[in-house]
Amino acid sequence: MIKLLAALLGIGVAAQHPATFEAETRLVVLHVTVTNSRGELVTNLDRDAFRVYEDGRPQPIALFRRDDVPISLGLIIDNSRSMRSLRPSVQEAALAFIRASNPLDEIFVVNFADRPRIDVPFTSDIGVLESGVARADSIGGTAIRDAIRVAQDYLRDRATHDRRALLILTDGHDNASSVSARALRRIVEQNGAAIFAVCLGRERPSADSRKGDDELDRLANLTGGVAQHVTSRSELNEVILQIARQVRNEYTIGYTPAKQALDGSYRAVRVNVSGPRGLRARTRTGYWATVGGREQGFS
Repeated sequence: MIKLLAALLGIGVAAQHPATFEAETRLVVLHVTVTNSRGELVTNLDRDAFRVYEDGRPQPIALFRRDDVPISLGLIIDNSRSMRSLRPSVQEAALAFIRASNPLDEIFVVNFADRPRIDVPFTSDIGVLESGVARADSIGGTAIRDAIRVAQDYLRDRATHDRRALLILTDGHDNASSVSARALRRIVEQNGAAIFAVCLGRERPSADSRKGDDELDRLANLTGGVAQHVTSRSELNEVILQIARQVRNEYTIGYTPAKQALDGSYRAVRVNVSGPRGLRARTRTGYWATVGGREQGFS
């Protein structure tokens, strides 16, 4: 246990005495955002303000951090025909997000229409990212779920940071994906990356558009992210910077679950926070306790 926590915190442990046995202890890691009753970020809480529950049972906190830790993040940009008139504003917002990120973050860019493609592999080079964001034609359909699946796979296989997230910029209407909503939900639950979405609305959204927005809302809630709905360029820029601040001001909380068995069950997770009235903690809603490692939500 001591070795595990030391590795996570970057602390060396001297091997003065040979170990007589090895024991594996799972550590479930949660990234938690706290807001007050006005929706403002609260970033100055201590460990004692938090209570963690798994399947309704309290869990002892073994790891607590509140510093700006680098993140591996995928920027997923809708490049479909319906986004053509919105594309200049979306590019501006995406670049604002990149510039507001931690300089040590690694970011990749997925542009999608009928099919998703990774236009920029992981990089911290702002110039390379700017070129990738601008590489778009705004043609074809909207395969949001396929784009999220591709991005999740890329995060799982290539990310080097423990904190992981996706930011989706879209008008919210999926009409071209091959992966189903149910299958994508399982992928998202297994991979553990937070999903943030900005849905660019219209004055009279269609029933299909509302359905797409609802789906992104559900995925964001599952993962501890947030889906925001905007109708103007100024609102878009404001929301993008809010999300950038949220990503940089998460608490990292780790606990060793009392139930260590990898039995394939889904474990529901809840974090409560104490303090001034109206505080709310947001994190992912659970994880699958299956053999595999990081993608199942634990270390």
